[in-house]
Amino acid sequence: MTRVAVVDVGTNSTRLLIADVDGGAVREVERRSIVTRLGEGVDASGALGAAPRERVLSVLAEYAAAIAEHGATATTAVMTSAVRDASNGAEFATEVRERHGLEGRTLTGDEEARLTYLGATAARDGEPGERLLVIDIGGGSTELVIGERGEVDFHVSTQVGVVRHSERHLHSDPPTADELAALAADAGPALERAVPPRERERVTAAVAVAGTATQCAGIDLGHRPADVEGHRLSVDTLEAMLERLAGLPLAERREVPGLDPERAPTIVAGVVVLLRALAAFGLRAVDSSDRDILWGAALELASARTSK
Repeated sequence: MTRVAVVDVGTNSTRLLIADVDGGAVREVERRSIVTRLGEGVDASGALGAAPRERVLSVLAEYAAAIAEHGATATTAVMTSAVRDASNGAEFATEVRERHGLEGRTLTGDEEARLTYLGATAARDGEPGERLLVIDIGGGSTELVIGERGEVDFHVSTQVGVVRHSERHLHSDPPTADELAALAADAGPALERAVPPRERERVTAAVAVAGTATQCAGIDLGHRPADVEGHRLSVDTLEAMLERLAGLPLAERREVPGLDPERAPTIVAGVVVLLRALAAFGLRAVDSSDRDILWGAALELASARTSK
C-alpha cells in the first residue's frame, strides 16, 4: 500500500486528494476542493493574472501542510487547461515547485484524457458491451473521452469551459434568455464538431466528473453529500435545474441547497454545457462521479512508485 497525494490545479478550482492506494483500490484519507479561479481572464488576456496566481499559491500552502501531516510518500501536482493555455503557464509551474515543493506537471490533452478515464472507470462495473463516454467539464476546457472495457479509444479536449463561457456570454444577473442561447449556440456545435458522428453514435452510456456534475447531483439531492458516485441525472432533471438556476440572481443562487456558494457564478454555464454534451451524443441521462483525474493520477503515481 502506498500513501499518495495529488493536487489538481484547475482553471476553476484547486483540489487535493490524499489516499492509500493498494493495487487498483483507492481509499481516500483526505479530500479538499477550493474555488480559486486561476483561469479568470485567461480567455481574454492569454495569461494567468497575478491575483488568481496568488489565490492558488495560498491554497497550495495549506495543502502542502496537510500532505506533510499525513505522511504521503509520493506527491504530484497536475495542471490542466488554464496553465496549458496561458503564455506564462510554465513560469507558474516553476513557482509552484519552488515555493511549495510540488512538482508541477502540465498535462497534455492526451494525458488528461487518459487519467480522467482511468479515475472514472476504476470502480465502475459497466454492462457488457457498454461504450462509455466520460465528460469532464472544467473551467477552461471540456474533455470528452470514449472507451470500452477500461481502454480509451477516442478523446478530445475542447475549448469549452464554464469560466471561459461564462465570461464570454453571461453578462447579466440573472442571465438573459439571449445570453443563454448564445452560450448554447457556442458550446453545442463546438462539442459536436470535436467528435466524429460515428464515434458519437456508438456511445451507450455516460459518466460526468468534476464540479458541474457533482454540484448538479447535490442540487438534485437537496444537500451536499459526501459521495455522489453513480447518482443519475436525466435530461429532464437538468433542464428543470437550468431553468431554476438561470432565473435566480447570483446572490440567491448562492443559497440553493446542495450547491457550493463558490460554484454559483459558473453553475449555469456548467449545466448548459452538460446538456449540450448529452445532446451531441443523443443521450437522455448521465451518472455523476467524483472519481476523476485525481483518482487516475493517484493510481498512476502509486503504480510508478511500486514499480521502482
